[in-house]
Amino acid sequence: MTLICDCGSTKAEWVVLNDGNVVKRFITNGFNPNFTDGETIKSIISEAKDVVDNEEVSRVFFYGSGCGSEANKIKVSMLFAMVFKINDIEVFPDTLGACHALFGNNPGIACILGTGSNACVYDGEKITETVASLGFMIGDEGSGCHIGKRIVHDYFLGLMPEDLRKKFDEKYHLDRETFLKRVYQGEQPSRFLAEFTKFAAENVDNQYIKIIVGDCFEQFLNSSFRPTVGSGEISDKQNSCSFDGSTTPIGSARNYVGFVGSIAFIFQDILLQHLANHNIKCSKILKNPMDGLIEYYKSL
Repeated sequence: MTLICDCGSTKAEWVVLNDGNVVKRFITNGFNPNFTDGETIKSIISEAKDVVDNEEVSRVFFYGSGCGSEANKIKVSMLFAMVFKINDIEVFPDTLGACHALFGNNPGIACILGTGSNACVYDGEKITETVASLGFMIGDEGSGCHIGKRIVHDYFLGLMPEDLRKKFDEKYHLDRETFLKRVYQGEQPSRFLAEFTKFAAENVDNQYIKIIVGDCFEQFLNSSFRPTVGSGEISDKQNSCSFDGSTTPIGSARNYVGFVGSIAFIFQDILLQHLANHNIKCSKILKNPMDGLIEYYKSL
């Protein structure tokens, strides 16, 4: 039995495979080892263990946000070993999960737009370039957290249109003191901020929401797809990726750009328009990587 997990900061999706067939599929809370303490991570892994306990899991493939560093890989691997009592555990960054889900063994540029955001170049086997992840306080442009921050910022500063402000009041009953406490003293502030993206999804036809979401996507493109120095615009010379085209394995093939994540999926009409404005063709948008990961492991 093989256990596969795609874990974001908000939720984790788990699948048990037996000879390529899905035996179990379920969801738990997610975590990020950069922000989540060991005991919480262990409890989430234990919850998964309880669900699959009657299955003899012999190996684990885990893809997680915050698992790009060797220290976090070791941390998560050790916690899995403690809970599942096995040694065949491989921990990968969520970016590689996006690559496997989107492209399998083919090259491409994989972008993640969920609670957080990221992008990387994949040569069909390994990630060759990646955007430096600066976390929700400084980076994560275009993510659910980023959009949520913009919405609540405009709400408190009186920049949100009055009709939407009334809807926001009715939905959240949010006061400034409670909000600041949740952000600066509460657990998983990025997840809390991303919750406000639901308000954007519910009012996506409003022009203000379209502008806010579009602006966040534009910031993602300009931070993840390297602009010409001083131009403020994405350069055609950079082959629609944030990396030097001369070293990119897919060269100028603009149709090998794919997205995974709930934000990319929910707001795909706005995203596709902004990609089109930069002559970037999107090959695929997946709400979550798991379906693609199942197919990837079936083919191995």
